Amino acid sequence: MPDFLKNAVIASEDSNFYNHFGLDVFGILRSIKVNITSKGLYQGGSTITQQLIRSTFLTNEKLAERKIKEWILAIELDRRYPKDQILEWYLNQVPFGINLYGAQEASLAYFQKPIKDITLAEASLLAAVIQAPSYYSPYGRNLAGLLEKKDYVLERMEKEGYITKEEKEVAQKEELTFNKLPKTKAVHFTQYVTQQLEEMYGSNFLEIKGLKIYTTLDWELQQFAENAVKEKVISNRINYNAYNAALVAINPKNGEILALVGSADPQEEPLPKGCDPATNCKFTPSYNIATQATRGPGSAFKPFVYAEAFRKGYDDKTIVMDEYTNFGTAQYPYTPQNYDGLFRGPVTIRSALAQSLNIPAVKVLKDLAGLEDSIALSKKMGITTLQKDSSFYGLPLVLGSGDVKLIDMVSAYSVFANGGYRIEPSPILRIEDSQGNIIYQNNKTPRKVLETNVCNLMTDILSDNAARAPLFGWNSVLYFQEPPKVAVKTGTTNNSVDGWTVGYTKDICIGTWSGNNDRTPMQGALGGISAAPIWRAVMQKYIQDNY
Repeated sequence: MPDFLKNAVIASEDSNFYNHFGLDVFGILRSIKVNITSKGLYQGGSTITQQLIRSTFLTNEKLAERKIKEWILAIELDRRYPKDQILEWYLNQVPFGINLYGAQEASLAYFQKPIKDITLAEASLLAAVIQAPSYYSPYGRNLAGLLEKKDYVLERMEKEGYITKEEKEVAQKEELTFNKLPKTKAVHFTQYVTQQLEEMYGSNFLEIKGLKIYTTLDWELQQFAENAVKEKVISNRINYNAYNAALVAINPKNGEILALVGSADPQEEPLPKGCDPATNCKFTPSYNIATQATRGPGSAFKPFVYAEAFRKGYDDKTIVMDEYTNFGTAQYPYTPQNYDGLFRGPVTIRSALAQSLNIPAVKVLKDLAGLEDSIALSKKMGITTLQKDSSFYGLPLVLGSGDVKLIDMVSAYSVFANGGYRIEPSPILRIEDSQGNIIYQNNKTPRKVLETNVCNLMTDILSDNAARAPLFGWNSVLYFQEPPKVAVKTGTTNNSVDGWTVGYTKDICIGTWSGNNDRTPMQGALGGISAAPIWRAVMQKYIQDNY
């Protein structure tokens, strides 16, 4: 390793490294004074030796017992080994973010060169990353802060006499370029796992080397789903001006996420070329539509309303009038139309739901289910985004006026699939520490939120091809001739901004979304055209492999 990397780390992390005995007493006293006066734990006074002990043998818990162990082991390590040996160990295992450990690995990942070939500026940047690997990642949101920290490290090196003022100024002006983010398998799934861990334990949790995180991912299904999404989006862009799609697959029996595709291709460039990802890109590769975006579900929301009507004693034989109806006033009319613009007169709820008729759906919400009760049921089943007063959504709720997340829709439909139990979706099975001890086990407790008979009736209707055929045809993309029973519902929002398909068997629930990140309408595409073929391909793959 080049001397200026060692010097950069010493100057920024432990300027008294070669003089102390493992602990820097003056540094500890100084940190205690700062912490008392600032009324918080803002400085730790840890030497390089202490950091090495902590990351190798201990944890980051702020406990007095752990701190005492750290001091004793640091003193013993310093007594037994030369300083350069300790520094070598430190630089070969210290975390540098995104699962990078050691300076050599970080240099290859960030600069595509071995550590012996890095420049002074690159060395000072690596030293800056060490202080907070998650926060100061070159690929994160705090790149400007990282570059400022790099300049601070250079100033420390000048102050400690390791470099001249001229060398510092040249290094501060050097323009650094970073290698593209290393390719990660199942990018958005992996990011979602990281997010879950940070919410549970904090960002530092991932920086402790030696953890084994076992996930729920079905890698073969994930690969197939990624290809299915990518291939369909290619044709959707040409035929329907739909630049993106996403998919989530969940095991309804335990909430395990089997596949998650957040965009058509996380490694692509934003489209159209030259667009601003924050405002007008139809395709933003890094944005995880599956877990982050809230979009209108269209008719895919209808089953929650019908389920509430079933809970109140109505059934699939209940008659609803499909006729021109103004649900508003003369001054402010609300006259929803069916997709084909026709009226069918008296229809059963089975026919109305299977054919996704809009006017009967609004009547069921208004007269049979009730707006507030329908919202309450959808929340119990897993929809997390309907937080405004019910009057905000009004009767158009049943047609998709309330924005939802794809992962929530799949999780909520899983309640229909498993007989009425709400199980929070999870991407993590268990976590083990470096000694193999299980520190987290996914034991989600199912909670009964819907009557079994309601679930069975809903599944029967959504899998009834004969009831669906008048609108979708007998051999639509939704129909599976052979067992198992497959229940499915499509959805399309106004002006074809969003297309949805969510469906399930007793063993898997899959949801797909299609559209554009900037909400530009698709052209002539419904959920059954733009999203359903992706859903069909992945569902068929699962059935072939498991039945």
